[in-house]
Order: sequence, then structure tokens, then C-alpha cells
Amino acid sequence: MMVATLLVVMMTIPGLALFYGGLVRSKNMLSILMQVFMVFALIVVLWCIYGYSLAFTEGNAFFGNLHDRTFLNNIYDPVKGTFAYAATFSKGVVIPEFLFVAFQATFAAITCSLIVGAFAERVKFTAVLAFVVIWFTFAYLPIAHMVWFWTGPDAIKDAATLATETAKAGFLFQKGALDTAGGTVVHINAAVAGLVGAYMIGKRVGYGRESMAPHSVTMTMIGASLLWVGWFGFNAGSPLEAGDISALAFINTLLATAAATVAWVFAEWIFKGKPSMLGGASGAVSGLVAITPACGFVGPMGALIMGLLAGVICLWGVNGLKRLLGADDSLDVFGVHGVGGILGAILTGVFAAPSLGGQGIFDYVVNKPSADYSISGQVMIQATAVGTTILWSGVVAFIAFKLVDIVIGLRVPEEEEREGLDITTHGESAYHM
Repeated sequence: MMVATLLVVMMTIPGLALFYGGLVRSKNMLSILMQVFMVFALIVVLWCIYGYSLAFTEGNAFFGNLHDRTFLNNIYDPVKGTFAYAATFSKGVVIPEFLFVAFQATFAAITCSLIVGAFAERVKFTAVLAFVVIWFTFAYLPIAHMVWFWTGPDAIKDAATLATETAKAGFLFQKGALDTAGGTVVHINAAVAGLVGAYMIGKRVGYGRESMAPHSVTMTMIGASLLWVGWFGFNAGSPLEAGDISALAFINTLLATAAATVAWVFAEWIFKGKPSMLGGASGAVSGLVAITPACGFVGPMGALIMGLLAGVICLWGVNGLKRLLGADDSLDVFGVHGVGGILGAILTGVFAAPSLGGQGIFDYVVNKPSADYSISGQVMIQATAVGTTILWSGVVAFIAFKLVDIVIGLRVPEEEEREGLDITTHGESAYHM
């Protein structure tokens, strides 16, 4: 779990930062690096102060409470000299709670960092930080609680205790939503917030008239590769123990990503006449996103199909859908993370079926996968989780951006945007010619 946590840190800094950095123009390279770096750091601090307590303690179906784990209290007992442990998905198996706190902190941090790609090159740095604090508190924390919080399997002995423990869980967990590593919590959540921001901040100066080509596809390729490697910590770490399900998540993450890369590049080759490195990098990320919710539930052939579909559908997401939406989503956050996340979350309901090589749903009363599995029923549950996330994140993002706009203003002045945010906001430049 320590290695998995470090890998998720690597996904964000340097992975996501370089992936995004390469995609912007050279005059905004440092600004995007700084936004990702600072958002990551800020969210880790907030997570340890109050975020973890609100997301992962007993409260109601939408929020935990503020007294159990605020400032990470009650995890270490100085009188007894004992540390608290966190439940996993296996009875009798626990991990140190501090490690669970750190692992989940990296998820919160990368989710908030993903958002900045949607309105890169034109947003005030102060506005980014202020927005992230509000959105993290009122969108990320409740959705993480709704999807992932439960008390663990140890108290479940029979149908009655199953009902009692399930009643303490988050809203979507109670409904039976399946999400191994954050299709809803991370990708759809961030993508919707990013899209709302792209609409509210407006298009870049010269958008559609001037060239806004990526300044360094080399950097983007390095970033995408770090994301792919780091994502094994994200997905294979989410089962919280080294065992069969983490091994399944590992092979699924490898295969789906490779399949999506192949699908995207070949589709682009057919439609545009040339296979691009940028397409390869984007394809890999689309596969990673799509397999995230499914990786602990589907079989490898399910992962293969999901990857192939993700490559083609997310290619449409950054081309056709982007034109339909009409927003300047600078780095295609919605086209890849939104579309890929929705696709992955819905298809999890299909390919988790034991009849299609999936794991089905684990029954903790008899300690084995349940014999009952309805594809249509599970797809409806998955769709409910997707819809809840889109609505919740969208409303919170809209209010947060509105508040920040009134108090600070969202956008830099036009002359600063033309000169580039590296110099005007941070007083330094990425490259000295």
C-alpha cells in the first residue's frame, strides 16, 4: 500500500503536470505545472485537517462527521501507545489507518488537479486555489463518502448484520454502485467541474483563429507514461491488499490501456490519415480512465473490450462531442475523463457479470461471490451513480465558480493572457531562449 500510494503521487506530480504542461503553449508551461503542484499540496493539507474525517467516518449517507478524525485525531492513542487500523475488503485483514489516509489523500489531490486542464492558459492562479477549496469540500468529499464509505466486512455475520452495516454506508454504496478506483469519484467528478469552468471562464483569446498546438508532445508523452505506470498504484492499490483482486486489477489496467492506445491510434489513422504521438498518449489515458471503475470487477477480456471502445469513443469525445458542446475545454478533460469515466462506469455493470468473466458481487454473509447477478439491474445502479455525480459536481462547481468570480474574478486580463501566465502570474519562464 505504501508503494501504491507513492505511485499515485507520481501520477499527479510529475505525471499529470507534465502531461498537461506539454499540451499548453510554451508561455503557459510553468503556470500549469504550478497549478497542478500547488493544488496537489493544498488538497493533501486540507485532507489531513478535515477532508478525511468528512469522507471516511460514519455520519449520514452523504457526509461523514467532523469529530472522529479531524486533524487525524484518534488514529494514534498516546495513552495506550496503539495505532488504529482501517478495514479492507477481506474479513480479518486490516491496514494501518495512517496508510489508508495517505492513499486516499492522493486520490483527492489528483481529482482536484485534473480539473485545471479544462481552463488552462487563461485562469487566475488565486481563482484556481479558491475554487478548489470550495469544490473539494462540497463535491469531492460527499461523492467519495457516497461511493466508497462503509464500515468494512468484519461485523457482517448474517443478513441482519449485513443490513445494519450497509445502512451506515454512503448513499451510492448502499445502492450497490461498483467503482474500484474512482470512475465516478475521480474522473466524472473532475470532468464535470472542468466543463462547467470552461463554459464560465470562456474561450481563450484567439481560440479557433490562432494556433494553440501543444508546445511539447515529448513532455506529454513522458507525462502519459508516468500516468500509465502510476495508475497501477491507483487501480491495483484500491483493493487495499496484495491478493487475487489486486492482481486482476493490475492485468486489467495493463490490457485495457494498451487496447485503448491501439484503438485510438488506428481510428485516428483511418480518419485523419496519420497516426500521432498525441493520439497515442490520449488513447492510453482514455483506457486508464475507462478501466478505473471496473478493474477489480471485470475479467481481462471485458477489460480488452472496454479499452477498445474507450479509445474510439473518447477520440469522438475530443473531436465530435467537443464541437457539439462548444466549450474551450483546453486539454480535453471532459472528452477523455468525462466520456471515458461515464463509459467505464456503465460498462462495469455489464462486464462484472460472472457470465462474462467478471467477479459479480461479493456476498459477505456466505463469504463468496453471489450467485445472483442482473446486468440490466447493475447497469441501472451504475447509471444512477453516474447521474448523481454529474448533477452534484456540476451544481457545486457552478456555485463555486460564481462565488470566486464575484470575490476574486476568474480570468486574467487579456494582455496578461496574450503575454502568457508564466511571466505575468509567476514571474518566471519555463524556457530561456
